[in-house]
Amino acid sequence: MRRDPFQAIADPTRREIIRLLARQSLNLNAIAENFDISRPAISKQIKILTQCGLILVRKRGRERYCEANLRSLGQVSDWVDQYRVFWTGKLDALESFLARESSSSGKANQRTASRHSSKKSKRK
Repeated sequence: MRRDPFQAIADPTRREIIRLLARQSLNLNAIAENFDISRPAISKQIKILTQCGLILVRKRGRERYCEANLRSLGQVSDWVDQYRVFWTGKLDALESFLARESSSSGKANQRTASRHSSKKSKRK
């Protein structure tokens, strides 16, 4: 069964495994030492990450070493980027709107202050 990288990053344990393997290749025991779950549970997470294409497992002697294959995270990055562009545009528009509102509010306050000072000078 081929899974997608979104399934991989949905689980915090899998995200942590990816983070560990992004730094260096590790065998299954070394990965399992970083977690409070059983070795079979780690093996299950490794299997899912392998199916998602985020981990390559290579046999060296009697050990199985896992290494990160983060190219498929580009799919996640592309998905996030479309929303980054959308929200950046919205926040820029909000900033412009608030600047205009602040500017027009400042001018209104100046006119009000000017009227008050002219009324005071007429009274004297």
